Amino acid sequence: MSPESQEQASDAARAASAVTELMEVLWGRGREVASSPVSPPQLKVLFVLEEEDGVNLRTVTERLGSTPPSVSRLCDRLQAVGFVKRTASPNSRRELRLWLSESGRSFLRDLRARREVELQEVIARMPPRKRAMLLEGLTSFRQAANRSDEHSGSSERPNFRTA
Repeated sequence: MSPESQEQASDAARAASAVTELMEVLWGRGREVASSPVSPPQLKVLFVLEEEDGVNLRTVTERLGSTPPSVSRLCDRLQAVGFVKRTASPNSRRELRLWLSESGRSFLRDLRARREVELQEVIARMPPRKRAMLLEGLTSFRQAANRSDEHSGSSERPNFRTA
């Protein structure tokens, strides 16, 4: 990569970082108005279960890069609010499977809808040409990130969709 390309990549990374911080504020607004707010780590558990419903606690722990006791507590809280169900594994009585409940699915749908409203309000203030450029750039970014995951050996992780 040429020095000019490296500088452009650095500038883009700084801009993306700044936008990410703004997105976190918008995302927080979506959680604050939700009827049953969950913490960011709990939300990650819901995302894992949405993509891999019926997995065991060990798998969720691996996906989050956390520890079994921490993930177990997260799942306890999510089960208490009705977002997660636990069932015995057909393969082992000691193993539990985790499932996203319909309430959990509804929560994620509502959260995504609220977040999209926040984003649409911001994006609507952009000129049409810039909106098209944003879409093209974000699409390219996602494709590059997916290719990066495939080449880094983390292909065992699914391509998670986030709220």
